Amino acid sequence: MASIISVAHLSKTYGSGFKALDNINLEIQRGEIFALLGPNGAGKTTLISIICGIANPTQGKITVGGHDIIHSYRAARSLIGLVPQELHTDAFESVWATVSFSRGLFGKPKNPAHIERVLKDLSLWDKKDAKIVTLSGGMKRRVMIAKALSHEPQVLFLDEPTAGVDVELRKGMWEVVRRLQASGVTIILTTHYIDEAEEMADRIGVINKGEIILVEDKASLMQKLGKKQLRLQLQSSIEAIPPALSPYKLELSDDGSELIYSYDTKGERTGITSLLGDLRAAGIKFSDLETTQTSLEDIFVSLVRTP
Repeated sequence: MASIISVAHLSKTYGSGFKALDNINLEIQRGEIFALLGPNGAGKTTLISIICGIANPTQGKITVGGHDIIHSYRAARSLIGLVPQELHTDAFESVWATVSFSRGLFGKPKNPAHIERVLKDLSLWDKKDAKIVTLSGGMKRRVMIAKALSHEPQVLFLDEPTAGVDVELRKGMWEVVRRLQASGVTIILTTHYIDEAEEMADRIGVINKGEIILVEDKASLMQKLGKKQLRLQLQSSIEAIPPALSPYKLELSDDGSELIYSYDTKGERTGITSLLGDLRAAGIKFSDLETTQTSLEDIFVSLVRTP
């Protein structure tokens, strides 16, 4: 699949000497939903700001749709819609006026039919004449998305788009994102709701301390790093795991009532059958068992955990 955004050897160092980004190399594929995950201060917003032309890189090259963001700024920026974390809207303008004005900023001719379609898709049509100041936080964020879509961009950046949005609005917003992807728009999102990235994204990128530490297809990532756990509730608590069971690398809960066995989902043999046999031989009986799958959140935490 062709790349619509190409980032090569990108670094950003501020005047204070703080290095926010360090030699970032990244390819975003046309038409995908790409989730960029990282802890606070990892460099997510800095990276987005540079791609969108809001901040200048210290070194490196970025192209959007083949246009260099420095030398062909207007052409590159016209392809991009950005929904920032912070809510920046003219509080006393109407929804219709502020979204229409955003379209004009990109030199696009008036297109009331397009503005109407965007507002209806975002469940804002009944608020088109309302002043921004009267809207809820969730509705204001939807207006930000409408503004970003006003000029029909090919790439949409969503920086924490569902922060402060209630569950119902979040679901509606992601339905809109899926429709946008189906129409050919490339979506890059950052989110603290890792379950959303797990559900929505085609690929996952993890950034930590200004460096990209992983970019992976979501399914491959889950298969590569995901593990399953077998949790055994014991009939009687034990104080220690018998030495005969050491090959299984079992964990014992603090109260001695549960044994936890982790195994690789890629393995042809899980070892569960032999484990259960060896438990019987050791005289350990269990009353119940359950299996759990490692989530994307578990994987993310393990990747960014400070040693």
